Amino acid sequence: MFKRISKYWWCQILGWLAYFVVNLFFAYSFAGFVGTIYLVNLFLIIFFGLVATHGLRSVIKRLSWFQFSFENQMLLFFALTIGSGVIIYLGKSAIGSLLIQLWGRRSYNERSDTVNFLLSTFLITAIWWLIYFVWHYIDRNRNAQVDKLKLETTVKELELKTIKSQLNPHFIFNALNSIRALVDENPQRARTAITELSNILRSSMQVEKAETVSLENELNIVKDYLALENIRFEERLKVTYNIEPETLGLPIPPMMLQTLVENAIKHGISRIIKGGVVNISSHLVGVHHEITIENTGQIVEEKTTGHGFGLQSTRQRLSLLYGNRASFDIYNKNGETVEAKVLMPLF
Repeated sequence: MFKRISKYWWCQILGWLAYFVVNLFFAYSFAGFVGTIYLVNLFLIIFFGLVATHGLRSVIKRLSWFQFSFENQMLLFFALTIGSGVIIYLGKSAIGSLLIQLWGRRSYNERSDTVNFLLSTFLITAIWWLIYFVWHYIDRNRNAQVDKLKLETTVKELELKTIKSQLNPHFIFNALNSIRALVDENPQRARTAITELSNILRSSMQVEKAETVSLENELNIVKDYLALENIRFEERLKVTYNIEPETLGLPIPPMMLQTLVENAIKHGISRIIKGGVVNISSHLVGVHHEITIENTGQIVEEKTTGHGFGLQSTRQRLSLLYGNRASFDIYNKNGETVEAKVLMPLF
């Protein structure tokens, strides 16, 4: 039963009940007793207080008062304070006078009592409307923050899906180029390569909806990709792995490792006649997961300093998933090697 009562009515009931108890306490403390007329007047004030505040609240809700300007809301606040105070005064005076006449008692409703009563009533209604306005401001602000967070989450999800939808065609295009080189030279190997490509595509489709995948699953895709690239580069491409077993189950953005390896081959190995080495490492460094891709080569052109689509997408996805807690850098480690380093938080 009590669960069906809204917060608004709980506040109304408890608020006016507190007003009733406080008035009884002070009346008994100063006078030593509480008379019948005092109790009747108190009940009338509470009754018409409920009627006035609830009625005027219904009116301003229909007017969508929260859409008013701040100046108009201030004017509305004063109008509600005076309006509800006058309603309480008129209702209490009319019913109170009628009851006093029925009981055959004299009224003490003099001018000074009227002024004091109106002032006290305006104070009560001002407090009521102040609490009402402040409550709604806080509630709307909290809802706005929740909506903002939901919107930011939705935008991030859309951005991640957009980036991943761009990565897959980019990857397929490069893989098909590798297979195309085999069609005339080694048809049997080309057929095997097509099978390997289908395995890669099957794996990538399974992680299409995932924000992260385990490093182990990503490594499997990378190994299939490197098997295709070995067809084109043969002995010019050598790959080494330095993977800590503890990192195999850690989450990373899907296709990120493959993108970095592809970048190492495209901008490093493919430009060197004798080829080179790609070293893939994964380590725990404090509270971070560090992945490094080292490849033979040098960053010598402005356009290869880490602003290509693949590297840019890596930065975007890391930023969307981890904010400023993750980092990505690519630089010349020495005179012969380029290193791409990704640092992601464990928690």
